[in-house]
Amino acid sequence: MSEVHKFLFDGVPVRGVLVRLTDAWTEILRRRASVSGAYAAPVQNLLGEMAAAVTLMQSNIKFNGALVFQVFGDGPVKLAVAEVQSDFGLRATATVVGEVAPDARLSALVNLNHEGRCAITLDPKNRLPGQQAYQGVVPLSLDADKKIESLSQVLEHYMQQSEQLETTIVLAADDKVAAGLLIQRLPLTGVANLAGASCTREDEIDSHEDYSRISILASSLQRDELLTLDSDTILRRLFWQEKLRRLRGAPGDALPHFLCTCSRERVGKMIVGLGQEEAQSILVERGEIEVGCEFCGAQQRFDAVDVGQLFSDGIKLPEMGPGLH
Repeated sequence: MSEVHKFLFDGVPVRGVLVRLTDAWTEILRRRASVSGAYAAPVQNLLGEMAAAVTLMQSNIKFNGALVFQVFGDGPVKLAVAEVQSDFGLRATATVVGEVAPDARLSALVNLNHEGRCAITLDPKNRLPGQQAYQGVVPLSLDADKKIESLSQVLEHYMQQSEQLETTIVLAADDKVAAGLLIQRLPLTGVANLAGASCTREDEIDSHEDYSRISILASSLQRDELLTLDSDTILRRLFWQEKLRRLRGAPGDALPHFLCTCSRERVGKMIVGLGQEEAQSILVERGEIEVGCEFCGAQQRFDAVDVGQLFSDGIKLPEMGPGLH
């Protein structure tokens, strides 16, 4: 089964999360293959790293709502999306519009001409009136000449900008496992400080050195190790000299699992959003409105009677966030 392991380093303001997606990840790939055919290996690996990344971030911040990670740009992958709910319900999909080379890296997939972007959206589950989802966007290039080729580096850059927290991320994926390791330095003061104590300049220097040491150890983790070794072996090999404290979840805590939030009701609201004139034109052309979910493959069909009922019922459209629904 898919796993999430959280841990702290005793006496050091550093925390970590290790994620291994197995059944949740293979179910995403199975559904894609059954509907549209399997992804090319570079697209599959990108999407798997994104699925591991959103699970890492959700575990790290415990956000009550949907955390959506999108990568888009001007390459053959028009859009790649991974989304996780607060209960670790997970889904992911990619829209491919061009030929993908077998050895394509991140820039060749979505950032041919420095137009690639990474967007992370936090959409609260129960939004208050007028409350908007939070979205942060960072480019997939460091400057006009240097493209970022590692999704891990993109996310580290995002964390530094959005949270001002030094973060080390290692990601890997294949057709069986999507996995990731996150190491993050905690501030010595403020609400995120575990000890809640004041600090001196010497404390700050020691903290930085401790994080640097642990970050170097984490960065030594190889792709094959992350994909093939079990979680206990990974943590023991990397941090055997550190005082590692594992944070055990409560019995019954949710584990990462495939979950799609699409529904016939959501599709109906989307049709109403098109407007009655547009909906009628589709009916005249095709005889029905058929909408397929790109995440799970479910097909929803609405005939003329169904569409007429949608508009006669006067469905009230809810305020929708920028995430995919």
